[in-house]
Amino acid sequence: MKFINLTRRTEIGANSYYLEIAGHHLVLDCGMHPKNMGEDALPNFKLIAAQPLDAVLISHSHQDHIGTLPVLMRRQPKARVFMSEVTAEIGSTLLHNSVNVMTRQREEFGATLYPLFTHRETDRAADRWHPCPMRQCIAISGERATGRDVDALTFEFFDAGHVLGSSGILLRAEGRTIFYTGDVNFDDQTIAEAAIFPEDKIDILIMECTRGDHAQPATWTRAGEERRLAEAIEEAFRRGGCILLPVFALGKTQEILAMFYKFHRERSLPDFPIYIGGLSLKMTEIYDRRANTSRRQLPRLQLLNNLRPFVLNAETIHDSSVRAGRVHALSSGMMTPKTLSNIFARRIVENPRHSIFFVGYADPESPAGILRDSQPGGKISLDPDEPGQRVRCNIEQFQFSAHASRESLIAYAKKLSPKKIVLVHGDPPAVEWMRPTLTAELPDSEIIVPTPGVEIEL
Repeated sequence: MKFINLTRRTEIGANSYYLEIAGHHLVLDCGMHPKNMGEDALPNFKLIAAQPLDAVLISHSHQDHIGTLPVLMRRQPKARVFMSEVTAEIGSTLLHNSVNVMTRQREEFGATLYPLFTHRETDRAADRWHPCPMRQCIAISGERATGRDVDALTFEFFDAGHVLGSSGILLRAEGRTIFYTGDVNFDDQTIAEAAIFPEDKIDILIMECTRGDHAQPATWTRAGEERRLAEAIEEAFRRGGCILLPVFALGKTQEILAMFYKFHRERSLPDFPIYIGGLSLKMTEIYDRRANTSRRQLPRLQLLNNLRPFVLNAETIHDSSVRAGRVHALSSGMMTPKTLSNIFARRIVENPRHSIFFVGYADPESPAGILRDSQPGGKISLDPDEPGQRVRCNIEQFQFSAHASRESLIAYAKKLSPKKIVLVHGDPPAVEWMRPTLTAELPDSEIIVPTPGVEIEL
């Protein structure tokens, strides 16, 4: 059994992992790096170029997990591609949007390799995907596994509670079990319900550790954090300002909209105008269509009908008035240059009446992370093509992460007590907290931090 971390560094980037098990060759996820461009945005597919793949398994449809799937499918045309049914629906929409983004980047930055794939190629790729229901054991051939397949390699998707369609993946072969968490949340969110993961014996656990460098305060509760956000919105409006929430189009947008619905219903806040982006609209439409067929809280809530958000795009963002009493929940969550959240932030960052609220993960080196960690009055650059600006707006951080706390990750690992734990999807400080903690808590388990590009014998 062999494993290769195909990311280029130990970080949260272009997530992708190679597994060789029971004579089969698999890849778990194939993401696009949110900060890099061109070849550097890809996983290191060159490491497996000479190895024909049998299958690619996708945990969920965030860009850093599915963003380069058409590229890998072009290089590995015989590989079967499996994902949950909802991930397939969302993934197609997201990849088409990615083509549009890459086309603009080619024009703006002269990125001659872009787009890395086309709309036509995306459609052809999606036609070859095998959408799979949750909790169904499937052979790597694509057929539903039966009792006669005891020696076959099988997989099974488990609801990961991260975003709509997200899955942990259980692999079984030759009497061994491997479980890949993907991105997971063990706590209920405003819409998404907590993960339901296997609790039986697992030999090898491949586990994310995004929040490994942040302890969860003992007094934290989601309900308490929602109240704090409502109070902060009320105070921002009282000062005569507007609010920007940088959010991911998939997951965070819908969770925030659901919070706004609760604020209105509970009368903790009056109705106020809400603005979202075009991709967020498409993702929210899918959430609404799946409201009665997915595990979720507020199953009858139709976000678009109940909240009626206004929609902005790359053209209208420049004409949208900066007025008091408005909330702009705009992507990208990292405030990547030229995205709606970045453009709007540059319009309000120097005005002390306005506020920017961070409600999820932001890479410390991204514009969102730089702004979040900046000092009041300090000068920062949110876009390398634009002049630097003084930070005079109100900035606050709220904890609504869609990733499991490090405490719940440790608890899950202790429950399984696997022979080996492979730590992935974490920046170095997160990984380096998780490794010694797990070593102390599980002395009989081997804790592995896979060096990118190096083959490991499991």
